[in-house]
Amino acid sequence: MTPSAYLTNYPEPPTDAAVADARRELQVQQEQLSALSEKIASAEDALAQIVVERKRGIRDLRREKLVLEEKVTYTKAYISPIRRLPHELLRHIFLFNFDDHPCCAWVLASVCTLWRRLTLSMPRLWSKIRLVTNQSATADTIRLWLERSGDKVPLDIEIYLRVNGVSNEGSSTRTRPASPTPWLHPPSPPPHYVIPHPPGTAMLLPPAHTPIIVPQSPSHHDSWGSPPPPSSRNTPQAQRNAHWGHIAIFYLIEQMHRWQRFVFRFDRQFPSMSALKSIAGDAPILREFEISCAETIYASEWPWIPSSSPATSMALGKLESLMLHHVPFKWSSPIFKTNLRSLNLRSLPSNHLPLDRIMHIIASNPDLESLTLHFAVALPAILPLVQTSLPRLRELTFGGHYHMSQLADSLVLPSLEILNLDVEARDPIEDTITNLLQRSNNPPITRLSVSYGSTSSSTLYYGPGGVVISWGFLTDLNHLQSLSIGGTPLEPFLSALGMPDEEQTHWACPNLTTVAMKSCHAHSDGIAKLVQLVEARNPESGSATMVNGVIPTRLQHLELYDCATLGQDVIEWLKKRVDEVICTEPSYVRSP
Repeated sequence: MTPSAYLTNYPEPPTDAAVADARRELQVQQEQLSALSEKIASAEDALAQIVVERKRGIRDLRREKLVLEEKVTYTKAYISPIRRLPHELLRHIFLFNFDDHPCCAWVLASVCTLWRRLTLSMPRLWSKIRLVTNQSATADTIRLWLERSGDKVPLDIEIYLRVNGVSNEGSSTRTRPASPTPWLHPPSPPPHYVIPHPPGTAMLLPPAHTPIIVPQSPSHHDSWGSPPPPSSRNTPQAQRNAHWGHIAIFYLIEQMHRWQRFVFRFDRQFPSMSALKSIAGDAPILREFEISCAETIYASEWPWIPSSSPATSMALGKLESLMLHHVPFKWSSPIFKTNLRSLNLRSLPSNHLPLDRIMHIIASNPDLESLTLHFAVALPAILPLVQTSLPRLRELTFGGHYHMSQLADSLVLPSLEILNLDVEARDPIEDTITNLLQRSNNPPITRLSVSYGSTSSSTLYYGPGGVVISWGFLTDLNHLQSLSIGGTPLEPFLSALGMPDEEQTHWACPNLTTVAMKSCHAHSDGIAKLVQLVEARNPESGSATMVNGVIPTRLQHLELYDCATLGQDVIEWLKKRVDEVICTEPSYVRSP
């Protein structure tokens, strides 16, 4: 019977008796409904209790499963083949890995208890410090690294300090390929470096085929980009930043007797920079020493090793490589009398040295193999310059003040292979190059760079780059493979490298494979001269024309920075003839 069918037994319209019967029936129905609701609730409670109990049982089973899986993992690890390796052999494997990845100790110590114990028992694995840091990071990373390296193992230290400052990343200027310049910005550190805490913004790190290692160490807020707001300048964090250098250098100097290689680079002046003054004392096994800043700093004389007096006694008998950029030094310091193999100096503008004292630094190291000098200000010689021979020198770089070219006029370099001249323009630089090569018995120069590094930077006197009037000296550079020039007229240069004319008896630079030009102004026929040069040396088929039995090598690499507007058709043609072509348009035609 349907719920409404039973109402047919009642009369219509309802009588008083029928209403009374219906009310009694309603009361009975409500009582039955209440009873059914109680039964349903009771059944649901019972079901919920069963679900809770079953879920509790499932959780217990899962917990037991996880414990058992962990036991299985440990058991598998215990019976794995690598577990059966003798600890001595495992140590050798660690050392092989250390040769390729200097910071591997941080990863190896994180694998398992056994590997951590072995890693911490091998001080050599901690002997190469590779750290990219800033003032907001804790200096305890350096302390921990040094502690784990023990007290006897020689130390190889490279630290790159990124000083908090205004970032140029927000500039609205359209980016373009950057032309190569010397060390005007801090060089990007190679792979396998430790960063004390994950940076929040992009870093100047090259792509690495291995991950950057991040050790577990205390860290604070990240500030690789913009400086903190003025309201936070007096916070405890800002105070810690101001003392970072003193703490870090203190830890490092304590181990100075173990320094074998020490490199510290920073991109600009920082509050605790004066801590570098305390680098003094003996470093009996030190072979390479470098302190470099990317920008000019304001510093008076520092009582540190490069500024020590000639009478100072110090143990630096094994020092072979020295690099000082934008930091104070004295020409008479004993550090310049250690018979260096490599010397790289970029002086402060406030360091005014006469040429004879710069030459004294050079002459004190007759076994130099690489020499790089950049003096923004150089005074005329007080004492006469004496001709100096450096029989082992293979690479020479002079830059800065125009007086620096006079140093080249006093050198004899019979083994020279790489020559870079980037002095201020005053007199034609080709006479300096020609006389140097003739005086040195025409050494086999393979790479030549003239005014290529600073054509875009301002100079103090006559302007950037050396002036080249005639490129005739190129005909004598038969071994030259790479040639870079800047700030000179384009047409005469291209003509000198092109097909020999009636007055020329042979090709200029027949082994040339790389040509780079920067800020070389061109006239109307400049592009045509470039095409003729490439057509002569890189014909579409076959080899270039033989002249007096010599066929020039094909060009493989061509670069033009801010020289001329070539046009897309010319660029496409060049790329078909030359393996690698890099070209940027001049600044005056670039769209804003």
